[in-house]
Amino acid sequence: WDDADFSRGVGTVFYQEFFTLNSAKPPFIHDVEVKIRRYMKTSYSAVWTLKITWEKAPAHTARTDTRRTSTYQAVLTTDGFRSYLLILYQDGGMRWDYSQLSATNVLIGYS
Repeated sequence: WDDADFSRGVGTVFYQEFFTLNSAKPPFIHDVEVKIRRYMKTSYSAVWTLKITWEKAPAHTARTDTRRTSTYQAVLTTDGFRSYLLILYQDGGMRWDYSQLSATNVLIGYS
């Protein structure tokens, strides 16, 4: 997520909000609930979810090369008591050349 640069007209950001309290849940929300139940080993039923998609986002250092782009999503969701954030990458993972970033203490992964 470090320094995406959309100033050259490459890449797009989309978002979609889902209110699912007392309403039918679309397949995307069922998928989110299944992931949280599996990874967190807890029961979970979403009442609100926000999906943000960065599509073909170039890194800030891509001012001269906009071919190395990444597509990823952040999914924020809550059941009204607990909240979760899922970060999902397109197959192939993060395609930015993070070795070119000005910061040298970059960590990609999870803990």
